[in-house]
Amino acid sequence: MKAVVLAGGYATRMWPITKHRPKMFLPVGDATVIDRIFAELEEDDRIDEVYVSTNERFAADFEAHLADSEFEKPTLSVEETTEEDDKFGVVGALSQLIDRENIDDDLLVVAGDNLMSFHVSEFVDDFFEREAPTLAAYDVGSREKATSYGLVELEGDRVVDFQEKPDDPNSTLVSIACYAFPQESLSLFDTYLAGDNNPDEPGWFVQWLQDREPTYAYTFEGAWFDIGTPESYLEAVAWYLEGESLVADSATLENATIGENVHVMDDVTLIDTDLDCAVIFPEASIESATVRRSIIDEGTRLEELNLAGALIGAHTTITNGSD
Repeated sequence: MKAVVLAGGYATRMWPITKHRPKMFLPVGDATVIDRIFAELEEDDRIDEVYVSTNERFAADFEAHLADSEFEKPTLSVEETTEEDDKFGVVGALSQLIDRENIDDDLLVVAGDNLMSFHVSEFVDDFFEREAPTLAAYDVGSREKATSYGLVELEGDRVVDFQEKPDDPNSTLVSIACYAFPQESLSLFDTYLAGDNNPDEPGWFVQWLQDREPTYAYTFEGAWFDIGTPESYLEAVAWYLEGESLVADSATLENATIGENVHVMDDVTLIDTDLDCAVIFPEASIESATVRRSIIDEGTRLEELNLAGALIGAHTTITNGSD
């Protein structure tokens, strides 16, 4: 079995934090989001190759990341885009990757910004029992949230209807961008695209596919985070930390109060500062401030501020509310 980790997004909703950093490199606890996926794929002996599908802008970042990692399976497969408007869409990029890498095997596809509480190997077990197209499905518990995803309707475990981002969802069970396809289904990507269908979200392909051949769902409970917004990233960090805090040994704290779900990274300086539900990247310096529900990028200097729901880009200086 081959695997593709989708890592080609530009994460514009999280700028400036992700303007020059793939969102998959955001840390959740002691590991990045994508490294958690790589670790699971590395452990599954059924998966012999892992292709990391990214864009030209972030290709060098991924090359360096993989070179520094201990993972042996991942290799880079680059789509020829440098900005959001150039994107082929996920289905289009997948079809190109299958051709580019000459993939002729069962295929696992997982989004590199997925943080999931189930083990990928369990999903692969479920797929091999059926040898049919399979997706992972999760109850988001909110019809409002469901409008942002592909809605799944099941009879037993079989998908009988799929609606991509419906305006008025009739349930809260959604697809989470984790799919498995048998080798004989891979040619259908080209068939789908040749029919002038939507090349963007994989859900449009699943909606088309389930009308043509049996498609199944692996449903799970626990937790799932689609890390595409500041809110979802902070929720993922809070889930991992469970109300605790993670402070690097090299951080300097003087009269600092660390609340719940706070991650303070290497060489951060905190003086007369209160933090709650925040992520502070390396070498940031914060003095006489209160920071809540915020993400502060590396090398930033903040003084005498009260921040809530803020995204502060790297190497920014803000004092007394002016920069």
